[in-house]
Amino acid sequence: MEEKIKTKLEELRVLLQNDGGDMEVVAIEGKTVKLRLKGACGCCPHATMTIKDGIERILREDVDPDIVVERVG
Repeated sequence: MEEKIKTKLEELRVLLQNDGGDMEVVAIEGKTVKLRLKGACGCCPHATMTIKDGIERILREDVDPDIVVERVG
């Protein structure tokens, strides 16, 4: 499952980079994914929405419905 998560995150990373942002995978612990947003996304007031309504939702739809994504500083 970890490889599926990483593959999907790489696809999503391109979208963030197109908007001047980026993300770093800090850890994948079972079904919990810890991400650090960088660039324009790191200080964006909508970062929580990006994590929960974007990245987490897509991972749940495409990989596993029990995935949780957490933002780390």
